[in-house]
Amino acid sequence: MIPVKYNFRSLVVRRVGTMMTIGGVGLTVGIFVSILAMVNGLENTYVNSGEPLNLVLLRKGSQTETNSYYNRSFKGIVETMNGVQAVSGEILVIINHPRLTGESANLIVRGISDKTFALRPKIKLVEGRMLKTGLREVMVSRSVSNRFKDGKIGDAIHIGRTDWKVVGIFDAARTPYDSEIWGDYGDVAQELDRPIYSSLLVRCTDESSLKDVQQKIIDDRRLQMDAPRETEYFGSQVGTAAPMKVLGYVVGIIMAIGSCFAVMNTMYAATAYRTREIATLRVLGFRRRNILLSFLLESLLLALIGGALGCLFALPMNGISTGTANFITFSEIVFQFRVTPRLMLIGLAFSAIVGTLGGFLPARLAARIPIVRALRTEV
Repeated sequence: MIPVKYNFRSLVVRRVGTMMTIGGVGLTVGIFVSILAMVNGLENTYVNSGEPLNLVLLRKGSQTETNSYYNRSFKGIVETMNGVQAVSGEILVIINHPRLTGESANLIVRGISDKTFALRPKIKLVEGRMLKTGLREVMVSRSVSNRFKDGKIGDAIHIGRTDWKVVGIFDAARTPYDSEIWGDYGDVAQELDRPIYSSLLVRCTDESSLKDVQQKIIDDRRLQMDAPRETEYFGSQVGTAAPMKVLGYVVGIIMAIGSCFAVMNTMYAATAYRTREIATLRVLGFRRRNILLSFLLESLLLALIGGALGCLFALPMNGISTGTANFITFSEIVFQFRVTPRLMLIGLAFSAIVGTLGGFLPARLAARIPIVRALRTEV
């Protein structure tokens, strides 16, 4: 086997081409990992959301709370069921509100009850105070406050026919509630003339009672409701990330092809420059497969260094907050980029594939050069 230090020295000698190739692979891997981090952050927003003992009651056939509605009398029926610990009746409406950058986006306004925070223990009030009934007051998530106009305490947000004062900011712990504005249920229903519930959030006492309550609700012909777990409800919306995932892989493949050609060009140049070296190695007794493996290893080293650099390029993206349209609820969904060790390993594997594909043909050419012709070649 040809010593690895020979390959390292070869890369150092051709430092300009080496640096350009490493930079190209690094940018490709950096963009690829950043797109995967965006998809990972969006999926994580849904996957890690919800309480395992909570049920979300929706009108039968409704996919989301935004297109579900039913009579408020149903709340009393559910509250009397054995195994039910607490029930929160809520209403959801969508408003259009401008971002800080000027363009508008749809936001969910949730009319909440006095049990809302108790049923969602991950969500904490971090600034201001709780809203009061009858005063047209709202609380906004920290993400909405940072990304949308009129989201600070003391500002006013126009909902329905009137302006509502922002009195509190809550931290939704990177859940879909990070994209919502919360107001008192009675005030929201009255403002929009909608004396209904969009959903009921039901807390059950334990796992066995949850299954019993779930089955009772589904079987009750008066209710005509679906009753998924809160975790399952949010998990069903992970499909929102599918278009981004497809886009990420398409962009990655296109850029990978370009990087393969960059690696290939570098290795072809190395082959042409080192023809006599290759012949000397053959004369010294190294076989063609040794030459092939040596050049492949060199190409792989080149790509892996670029891949490691690309992962470093992507690291600053971790934790950046952004938003996109949820095509299920037709509203804004706020999430954060998540660059994880797993994604960085994927980035390195991606660069290794690029290096292998880009280096195979030049390595094959180097291994097949006839010794006599190579010795006669002038450098």
